[in-house]
Amino acid sequence: MKRVSEISAPVDRAKAAIDLMATYQGWVLELSRIRREAIEEAQASGMTQAEIAKSLGVSRGRVGQLASAGPPPERAFFGTDSVTVSLGGKVEAGKGPDQNPSAVVTREDLDNFEHLRKLLGGMKLDAEYEVIPPTGIVNLNRDNHVVVCGPRLSPIIAQVLEGDDNLRFAKDEAWHLVDQTAGTTYRSPMDEDGSAGDVGYLGRLPRLDGRGTFLYIAGIHSIGANGVVHYLENNLAELYREVRTRRFSTLISCRYDPKTLDVLESRRVTPLYRHEG
Repeated sequence: MKRVSEISAPVDRAKAAIDLMATYQGWVLELSRIRREAIEEAQASGMTQAEIAKSLGVSRGRVGQLASAGPPPERAFFGTDSVTVSLGGKVEAGKGPDQNPSAVVTREDLDNFEHLRKLLGGMKLDAEYEVIPPTGIVNLNRDNHVVVCGPRLSPIIAQVLEGDDNLRFAKDEAWHLVDQTAGTTYRSPMDEDGSAGDVGYLGRLPRLDGRGTFLYIAGIHSIGANGVVHYLENNLAELYREVRTRRFSTLISCRYDPKTLDVLESRRVTPLYRHEG
């Protein structure tokens, strides 16, 4: 604050004050989430509101207010600041290399972003998306990051997935997912009998710099990622209680309306494999 107040140019000083206020407001929001989570944990451990109030030096009524103030604890599953969603890009169909084809994303992935944006907005997190170029090169070394991109579109993602000893994408006559621990293969109903269903991968994977993690979502087909997002929309609080922000992976199956591509139901079909002790 002292540094900002000493900036000589008025407009620069105002801009610096605005930037610092945004930073502090972000910290206050995250601290309110931590406080809410801590009070919920204290109550879950058996403490009464009266006991918590006495320990905090506030009234019992104030504890009731604090227990519902601020974002929900599961907000931390995605991060503490604006979230970037990286969507896998493909070369624009019908154009040759000499026509400067653009990198485009599927309708399903754009729908995924909209669903994620609404989910995040309900927890006071902003979201923006970027398109991973057809080369598959994406910067994984950043906070508050969600990647929605199959391994066939990104060699970097394929490399990171090799570190999962439990679940893996594989390909024979068609792409599929394998639970290596249980010895079970999961194929897409779209490939098996043409029915409207798919299977997706959900995990928190390590960044390449070893300084954090990123959330990863992908389906055998694009619609499988929609099933994963549908699962998060309906099960995020329970999932967060199980894994918090630790590394994990699991598989999600889904059914969808073949006309609208809206996901009708989603469910977890493997255990939550934890990658940490």
